[in-house]
Amino acid sequence: MIKRFVKMTFKPESIEDFKSVFNTHKKLISSFEGCSHLELLQDVNNPVVFFTFSIWDDKKNLESYRQSSEFREIWGQTKLFFSQKAEAWSMKGL
Repeated sequence: MIKRFVKMTFKPESIEDFKSVFNTHKKLISSFEGCSHLELLQDVNNPVVFFTFSIWDDKKNLESYRQSSEFREIWGQTKLFFSQKAEAWSMKGL
């Protein structure tokens, strides 16, 4: 099991646009082969910082999603909203 965290810092005026894109695509991402969980979290101390948390069966499924046209479409829409480069961590669940 792979647990994936992605930290995203947004321009304040872009937060609602990002939430809209995320909510539009959440079901599609969640149904991608090997994804068993996806949620969006907002930092309580810094309201422009969000994290996605997802759980994947294995690294192969995560990499398959990251190479997919769905990922490229979503990334193309959301990366314009960032004020800083996104950071990602993948951890193996025990």
